[in-house]
Amino acid sequence: MPGQPSQGPVGRPQFPGQPPRGSQGAQGFPAHGPYRPANFPQAGAPLPPPAAATPPVFTPAYPGPAPFGPRFAPGYRPYVAKKSNTGVIVAVAIIGIVAVVGGLVAGVALIGGTTRHVADAGYSSTYPSDTYETTSAEQTTETTSSTEETTTSETTERETRTSETPSGPRSVAATGNNPLFASADYGLQNVPCSLSRWATDQSSVTRFFQSGIACLDAMWSRMLGVVNLPFRTPNLSVPRSLSESSTPCGGGGTTTGVTPFYCPTNDTIYLPMDRIELDVWGNHPGPYLSILAHEYGHHVQNLAGISEAYGNQRYDAGADSAVGLELSRRMELEAQCFSGMFLGSASVSGGSVDRNIYNEAWNAQDRGDDYARNGKRDHGSAKHNISWWQHGASKNRNQQCNTWLAASGDVS
Repeated sequence: MPGQPSQGPVGRPQFPGQPPRGSQGAQGFPAHGPYRPANFPQAGAPLPPPAAATPPVFTPAYPGPAPFGPRFAPGYRPYVAKKSNTGVIVAVAIIGIVAVVGGLVAGVALIGGTTRHVADAGYSSTYPSDTYETTSAEQTTETTSSTEETTTSETTERETRTSETPSGPRSVAATGNNPLFASADYGLQNVPCSLSRWATDQSSVTRFFQSGIACLDAMWSRMLGVVNLPFRTPNLSVPRSLSESSTPCGGGGTTTGVTPFYCPTNDTIYLPMDRIELDVWGNHPGPYLSILAHEYGHHVQNLAGISEAYGNQRYDAGADSAVGLELSRRMELEAQCFSGMFLGSASVSGGSVDRNIYNEAWNAQDRGDDYARNGKRDHGSAKHNISWWQHGASKNRNQQCNTWLAASGDVS
């Protein structure tokens, strides 16, 4: 599989002011060394060039030298009902919310996916069936009378039922063979970001995330357009507390832990002020930007149709079965990799995402579901959250983030 991670030690320098690992009740970093993809360059070493020719439409570029990843596991844990005979997919909600850096995916005429973080994910999606316009039979009767005979002719005009195929880009319900992964050259174009200044008051946090979404939109809209997938910008909610985050995907205040999330039903990224670890990261914007990019990654999955396919597969397997939980980890780790792609691409574009922000984000990925409070391994271990994020940041290629084709041992 392209970009399949492999184990190996790598240093994890801490940015100035970072609190000791395991403080504020957060999970401590596992005893084993950080996990990283094969051939990952040492800090300061030049990254390898693209493996193949650049894409016909644009040229995604590798980021510069990679220093070091997020604390929290991505958030997203959906449970979707499978399609009925009528073609309608009913989404079954699992209420819960999952850990940070998280979140997912719906199409043009369908809404699907789910998103929540290492705590428990809430998932609710409804997929409407195709609509048809049918013209009913019209009957016209003409009667002709004469002195000798009367002839009645009945002419019936029937218009056959035709289905209207929506024009424009449409989502494709597929995971490993989704159009996003059609070419080894597809990746995010380097676009300079203009981020609002970070500060920890609610207004400043909201402006920062809004500016981050604008940059994510600029990159992902181009990528989705290249493969004829739909695009729309997500909504954003930055409430003061998780308890204020009542959403179509489930009540927000029912769980504890770090739980920003993405709700595919209303295309909204929820980043509650009391759940983004302001007390841990303080005035370092990198970790917050990586959290936003993870949740936005779930939005991309929703737009592409990955979420719909994932939801059906997990429903069939059983949401909490071994297979179902592995599917959830693949979903989360892919969003984690997409987050790394964004930070890596933006960091070499000459905009607001400088090397300091990139380094902070790189050094903030060490949280997983190793010790999940609910006992469910649905987000991936800390070492795999680190490795997939770093892999996306260093490669910036969609195929390198295709967790659906990775070995089970690489998404544990």
